[in-house]
Amino acid sequence: MRIKRFITVCAVLGIAAFAFSKPNAKEQASTWWVIQSIDTMKYSRDPSREKLKDPSYDRVIDGQVRQIAEMGATHVAIGTPYDEEFVPIMKRWVSAARRYGLNVWFRGNFSGWEKWFGYASISRDEHKIKTAEFIRNHADLFADGDIFTPCPECENGGPGDPRRNGDVAGHKVFLKELHQVAKDGFSAIGKNVESGLFSMNGDVARLIMDPETTKALGGVVVVDHYVASPKQLKEDIIALAKQSGGQIVLGEFGVPIPDLHGNMNEEAQAAWIGEALRAVSGVPEVIGINYWTSVGGSTRLWEGDGKARLAVQVLKLFFTPKIVRGTILNEIRQPIAQSIISSTYRYATSGRDGKFVLPYLDERVTISVQAPGYDTKQVQAGDGNQEITVPLVKREESFWFKIQKFLHRLTGRVIIL
Repeated sequence: MRIKRFITVCAVLGIAAFAFSKPNAKEQASTWWVIQSIDTMKYSRDPSREKLKDPSYDRVIDGQVRQIAEMGATHVAIGTPYDEEFVPIMKRWVSAARRYGLNVWFRGNFSGWEKWFGYASISRDEHKIKTAEFIRNHADLFADGDIFTPCPECENGGPGDPRRNGDVAGHKVFLKELHQVAKDGFSAIGKNVESGLFSMNGDVARLIMDPETTKALGGVVVVDHYVASPKQLKEDIIALAKQSGGQIVLGEFGVPIPDLHGNMNEEAQAAWIGEALRAVSGVPEVIGINYWTSVGGSTRLWEGDGKARLAVQVLKLFFTPKIVRGTILNEIRQPIAQSIISSTYRYATSGRDGKFVLPYLDERVTISVQAPGYDTKQVQAGDGNQEITVPLVKREESFWFKIQKFLHRLTGRVIIL
């Protein structure tokens, strides 16, 4: 019965064992989510043509990227269009990201898809051709761990929104084909870049992200989702994860949106964000957050002069969680591998050496440690970045283990028979 219970716990917690490969060189357990991103669209897309030949804009780029890196982000999201005209300014954003140790989430598009900057409309087939050419011709832009979204909120351009044009099947096929084009492109240039994170409106996600489509796009649903309350945000995410069978990334998330939230002062913005992040932190399917936006707009984290709003510290608490490291041993100090170490929101497994790393958010955390054949143990951790040793007691001792235990008591050494 206890073995069955342990297996059940593993299965439940295993929901959070990410199928999505971590796109950052940092130790995964040192961050709360696999993807921790802040979006710069107001500055990396909107003024792209205006600032194309303005070298002084590099100071703006550097300042924003540096602040994002200091938040504990894994990625900076840039919305620079993929057209050749804009590649020079895109490279300036990418260079700043590399300088501060960040991966890039490319969330631009070809301008013709939504007819940005006066570009003529392009078709689905043209988009696929352009995507392959862009990746092939600009391999130097990309680094392992980056994310490339060929067509964010694809429903906003091209043939139109599947909610209105009735072409649900065609929209699904296009996303799948475009994902494969990008995937093949990165394989050809030898870069480990994730290309299946197609952000979309929440209603579009509910319409098209069935289990088959989700699996074909890499098993992750990316939703740009603005709702009235943290409670609704959590409920919508849980429903979408259940519907799709996939993991969830909040591709755009931020407050206030005046039509939804009215006008918020800094205190109200920070409180809403804190409540929402606390709510989604308990949803194991959520593997990433992209806060929208860094500077500019009602949801901004920083003012135009670089002054941080109160929401910055709230978001940073989640992006830089406290860490407990430890070792799981038995009574004769042998390491126990594959133990399950869990807290309210997260779990870890111990390695062959019995070691584990577990992030947590509160001042103190209660950790439960389980391993087959051993009594479950609960321990308290706190003060952040501490290291603990957790000894487990066997429920039933074999004859040989009793001998080892006796010899260990006599010698104080680990005895292997």
